[in-house]
Amino acid sequence: MNVWEVHAVKYADRNARTRADSFIFDDNHDAPHAMDYFMWVLRRGAEVILVDTGYDDAEATARDRPIRLDPGAALAPLGLTPKDITTVIVTHLHYDHAGGLHLFPNATLHMQAAEMAFATGPCMCHDTLRMPFTADHVCEAIKRLYAGKVIFHDGEAQVADGVTVHCIGGHSRGLQCVRVLTNAGWLVLASDAAHFYENFQARKPFPIVVDLQNMLEGFDTLYRLASAPDLIIPGHDPLVRQLFPTGVADHITRLDQGPKT
Repeated sequence: MNVWEVHAVKYADRNARTRADSFIFDDNHDAPHAMDYFMWVLRRGAEVILVDTGYDDAEATARDRPIRLDPGAALAPLGLTPKDITTVIVTHLHYDHAGGLHLFPNATLHMQAAEMAFATGPCMCHDTLRMPFTADHVCEAIKRLYAGKVIFHDGEAQVADGVTVHCIGGHSRGLQCVRVLTNAGWLVLASDAAHFYENFQARKPFPIVVDLQNMLEGFDTLYRLASAPDLIIPGHDPLVRQLFPTGVADHITRLDQGPKT
């Protein structure tokens, strides 16, 4: 089985945060705690899979969370344009992971059936659960469904040779992580199953949570799926860019060779 390249593509950051925004239980809750925003590109020869899509300038303005790079432009150093992307794994439908779906019109989406049901069901009557979603992004996923461009999964599934998805839940009902075969071994893109290393290493849950038990058990799943703990890649941790080598541009980090020694 051939291995994949994996590139973490940073398109935004948010530094005006504290540890209270990142951990339910933390003694130092007022200390600053920055967050990076990523998409991930899997590439094997001519095959390309995009994991999540970021969000665009309109969403950045609406939420007052500026982006540094348009998601489509952020892919340019990898020689990719939005129209080149034909497969997108949507880890979940929160705005920062599915806010750029409309930028990739040729893509078929892979997502958990539980996530679509969650984002369109009665749980969205609650302001707190609805907050990380944006209706237009969910509607874009529905439009793609009616165009025959959504493949639903229920739990564990193979998207391509060496690429599998695994339903975690916790943070969002149908949140899935992505397991990728690389030169370094099986690497796990945790997405928001673990925003930061500290979430799963110290078992400190993230405050935006639907099912706390699923979130905690998901930490164990990440360890089980990865060939080594240092191949678990949290979804928003700035440390990723320090631990792994810079890729073809300053905002791109190469993950598939493992962390720097």
